[in-house]
Amino acid sequence: MVRSLRPLPLLLAAACGPARPPAPVVHLGAATDSVAVVHTDVTGAAWLGGNRWAILAPADNAVDLVDFGTGRATPLKLAAAAELANPYAVFASGDTLYVSDWGKRRVSLWRSDGHYLGAVPTTDALRGALPRDRDAAGRFYLQLNPSPGPDGSGNRDSAAVVRASPDLSRADTIARLAPLDVAEVTGDNGHRFERRIFSGEDHWGVLADGRFWVARVYQNQVDLRGPEGKWRRGDALPDRVLEVTRYDREMFLRHFPRELRSTAEQLPFAAVKPAFENGFDDGVGVWLERSRAPRDSARSYLVVSGTGALAREVLLPGAGRILAVHGNTALAAAPAADGTHLLRYTIP
Repeated sequence: MVRSLRPLPLLLAAACGPARPPAPVVHLGAATDSVAVVHTDVTGAAWLGGNRWAILAPADNAVDLVDFGTGRATPLKLAAAAELANPYAVFASGDTLYVSDWGKRRVSLWRSDGHYLGAVPTTDALRGALPRDRDAAGRFYLQLNPSPGPDGSGNRDSAAVVRASPDLSRADTIARLAPLDVAEVTGDNGHRFERRIFSGEDHWGVLADGRFWVARVYQNQVDLRGPEGKWRRGDALPDRVLEVTRYDREMFLRHFPRELRSTAEQLPFAAVKPAFENGFDDGVGVWLERSRAPRDSARSYLVVSGTGALAREVLLPGAGRILAVHGNTALAAAPAADGTHLLRYTIP
């Protein structure tokens, strides 16, 4: 078995350095309230103030405004059906909700009550990329992925994160991300480079004070860039090495129709799961969703402080996952027979 894809020097440094006391572990109890939505795949959320959140369901081309005070979810597309096509990211800044929509090639602006405010189109200089975050100065942050090329070999190059002006007319590169883990495969159409299933990638975002962070999947740490451009390297985080099992493969293949499973079986799989599957911030610190073993009864999140140090571990029971956090409130999504249940938890 391959034990780890993380760099050996980092592992040795962690083993030889002074032992750190373990971070406190916080167990989330029962949810304080819930709202049911019809979407089966809710992938993101943004806090809109008070009891209100925006949620993203890209498979349904939908953004819903959820009010836990009334227990209702209102589809944003009903407020302006012509203004959404294929939303893939939502984020909020101040009292404005931003929806990046690759179908419309723009980021649209909405009031928290669902009123459409306008949109900013992407540019050819940004190769059609759209923002995923915004800082208090009004600058957008976008990820420019390498061009894969006809055989996918371009995916071996690094992606870049750029910071752009509010009108997306000017941009500068502020970070480079780790290349995707790809493998060369041979099929009926010749050789191609495909990303390994269950492999990881870097995640990034912007804290409320303007610091930019990158969660480095191979180093398993969170690095932070200050407004002046100086980087601070984060501490090495606990690394739970999990093998990609036969059960993991079978569960992945079940997502494909039977007639396509033989093709999916030819895709390359990673030997081990990444240190974390997702990363987001609560404005103050960074939350990393750790990879999960099939037998786990709770999902684990490492909360990293603004200095790059591990602050605590938060455990969410059940099959749900946390979408966003604001203050001491976490919003989670759990699968249900009728769609998805959105659950609010109070963080002790």
